[in-house]
Parts: sequence; C-alpha cells; structure tokens
Amino acid sequence: MSDLPQTLADHPRMIGVLFTMALLLSQAGNAAAMFSCNPGP
Repeated sequence: MSDLPQTLADHPRMIGVLFTMALLLSQAGNAAAMFSCNPGP
C-alpha cells in the first residue's frame, strides 16, 4: 500500500468514496453509542 497517493491520483473518485464510507462509519458509531447509553426496556 506504499503507492496509495498515486492510486488516489489515478482515481480521484476513490477519495469521495473513502470519505463517504468514513462519514457513514462515524455516524453509525455515534448511533451505536447512543443506543448503548440508552438501553430500551
């Protein structure tokens, strides 16, 4: 994975895909934290 910068340069769209995936994972993590802090009956 040492040529990651070159790969991103060849595929600019991958930057958006990785950013979107990171954002979704962050939101999913926040939702999981909220649900675990407020357990239902």
